[in-house]
Amino acid sequence: MSQSTRSPRTVADYYPEPAGPTTVRIIPLGGVEEVGRNMIAVEVGATGDILVFDAGFQFVSEDSAPGVDYILPNTKYLEKNAHRVKGVIITHGHLDHIGGIPFIMPRFGTPPIYTQKLTSIMIERRQEEYPDVPKSEMVVVETGQSVVIGSTRVKFFPVTHSIPDSMGCSVETPQGNVVVSGDLKLDHEDGIPSEREVKTWGEIGKDKNIFLVADSTNAEKDGFSIPESRVIQTLEDIIKTVSGRLIIGTFASQFERMVHIMEAAEKYGKKIVTEGRSIKTNLEIAEKTGLIKVKKETFIQAQDIANYPPDKVVILSTGAQGEEFAALMRIATKQHKYITLNERDTIVLSSSVIPGNEIAVQKLKDNLYRHNVTLIHYRSSDVHSTGHGNTGELVWINKQVHPNFFMPGYGYRSMTTCHAKAVEQSGFPRENIIVADNGTVIDIEEGSRLNVHKQRVPSSPMVVDGFTIGDMQEVVIRDRQSLAKDGMFVIIASVNLKTGKLRKSPDIISRGFVYLRESQDLLNEGRVLIKKTIEDSTKNMNPIDLDYVKNNLTDVMAGFLFQRTNKAPMVIPVLIGM
Repeated sequence: MSQSTRSPRTVADYYPEPAGPTTVRIIPLGGVEEVGRNMIAVEVGATGDILVFDAGFQFVSEDSAPGVDYILPNTKYLEKNAHRVKGVIITHGHLDHIGGIPFIMPRFGTPPIYTQKLTSIMIERRQEEYPDVPKSEMVVVETGQSVVIGSTRVKFFPVTHSIPDSMGCSVETPQGNVVVSGDLKLDHEDGIPSEREVKTWGEIGKDKNIFLVADSTNAEKDGFSIPESRVIQTLEDIIKTVSGRLIIGTFASQFERMVHIMEAAEKYGKKIVTEGRSIKTNLEIAEKTGLIKVKKETFIQAQDIANYPPDKVVILSTGAQGEEFAALMRIATKQHKYITLNERDTIVLSSSVIPGNEIAVQKLKDNLYRHNVTLIHYRSSDVHSTGHGNTGELVWINKQVHPNFFMPGYGYRSMTTCHAKAVEQSGFPRENIIVADNGTVIDIEEGSRLNVHKQRVPSSPMVVDGFTIGDMQEVVIRDRQSLAKDGMFVIIASVNLKTGKLRKSPDIISRGFVYLRESQDLLNEGRVLIKKTIEDSTKNMNPIDLDYVKNNLTDVMAGFLFQRTNKAPMVIPVLIGM
């Protein structure tokens, strides 16, 4: 691989001059140091156009960033160059590619959005939740089509993923094409790509391709992924043979899988119950786009389940990740109004465990097993396949495209590094592979020379915190984590500004730290130490600097409390000068 692209964070924001007329510039603004908040900027020097690919967000755990709802790509570079941003191209409808649209698009001028039909409907449905946010013009495109965005032609081609209307894109420049894969895998049989894949990628490979950005999400796994066709067949066999009620937990975004499940249920004379808001919403979208051909009478309400034999009921539910308030967890914990589990029930978890959800999924499985149900999951049967290709698929795609330069995208550093190594081992020149960080500026000059800038454009995460969108302030997050872990210890004291003496014994407020009534000895010692620290700090001080006293008091009390309790609450001194 080429030289490391990580550089120290700079004090001043870096905004390079526009790319020259024979230069093509690629800047990943999010999604190459994490799974989520995907956004890539492609700048065509010959036209001056900037095209943006995807605008996703990343979910965040309460432990790592208390109070933060979502993490967004940093758009300061796009804001600085808003007049040159000609369009945003959305590769597919998953939230890590569309979720940031209402929050960040207005920050750089709400340029038009180019995407396929299903994705456009999902974007519009999501924007209904933000009625006061300016909307971008929606341009619906089709794979096989090419359109001019600004002064730059872009071709769209179909890719295999876990949601319909997924596409890759090829940006035409005078120096050659830049290919952006989006999320993808291959449709294959025992490692042999289908005719459709061979045709699609063969057509892409006929062009002069100077740069490829490709999905790395599953690059830590060798070989080929389980084909979705095998999953569909496994689920159909289960639907056909199960003797009692069947409950299938899956991702609401798995449109095609849900459609196949419904078609199989109807085929074998079974009724379908849908549980979970996101599934119901996505089914409405699927109906609108004509993806579902199942008769309306096949669907029944949860309250009517008792009117049908158990082996004639299939329940399609959200919550396979163990989400506390999702339908499947409510069923598992006996909180569902109409569905009560019994030993004749079969539960299928048609999803893998998303990193970070291991404990929640284990809790879900334990709660399900308390009902003596039969539980089938991806580790025991082919009931789930990923929407992302393993290294065998990714290397095959790279060989078809045969670009001059390659950047693994969409994934944590471990994923992009594994992707890079697999491609290198396949014979691709090491010096032409760029393992980038968010904000890395990559220039391809005259289609044949690589220039990775030493500085990065602003790349620190933007966050959605309630109704506020802004920079991730590390000190704020750290304070929230401290409060969540050990609480706070507030000191209120009146200080005579002439003598530095306390006017009375200090008041103490504790929240989330210790119960004051049961900690009188600690409080009495604390008050003595507070008085001594303040009066020692102000001795011979004229005038008295209360800020200095506060800082000193904070350090002394933090050390005292940790020594006595082995806890580190946030110490907040409030000194009133009188």
